[in-house]
Amino acid sequence: MFQSCSRHPTVKWAQRSDWVYITVELPDAEDVKLKLEPEGKLFFSATSGASKTLYEVDLDLLDSVDVNESKVNVSSRSVFYLVKKAESKWWNRLTKQEGKHPLYLKVDWDKWVDEDDEDKGGEGDMDFGDFDFNGLNMGDTDEIGDEVAEEDSDGEGETVAETKEKKIEGEKDEEAANVKKE
Repeated sequence: MFQSCSRHPTVKWAQRSDWVYITVELPDAEDVKLKLEPEGKLFFSATSGASKTLYEVDLDLLDSVDVNESKVNVSSRSVFYLVKKAESKWWNRLTKQEGKHPLYLKVDWDKWVDEDDEDKGGEGDMDFGDFDFNGLNMGDTDEIGDEVAEEDSDGEGETVAETKEKKIEGEKDEEAANVKKE
């Protein structure tokens, strides 16, 4: 008999000494289920698309995490995890798995800061867009549905990259206007 298989969405990650940023890129995710355990076990599942395709991610993070301080935000385009490390230190990889990492796991260069640059304020320009992490706790969350922060009333669920892109385009337009005035 035919058995349906799940797929893996693209997962991007970056870190600081005390935080791990994990973005699951899955537009129009529905029936979102997630679980984060103190020993670093992260599970995500959701359906997406007209055929309600099942997507799953099951990661054993390199080290322990603080579940109560970790946050999550679900938008129309992605699920963003802000995971607090139990011990403030840099990880040499995201998962316990050594060797070649899964193909769906990628570095998020938009959020990446080198260990040497963290003390220089390299994270000061981190832009989380309109993400509202207030009151979102990953500790006891098995299913996220109606409790998830809704999109803005204008219906725009922008990603961090889109927000940055609009900001840069706005700055370019402003510079061009200033040049014309001169």
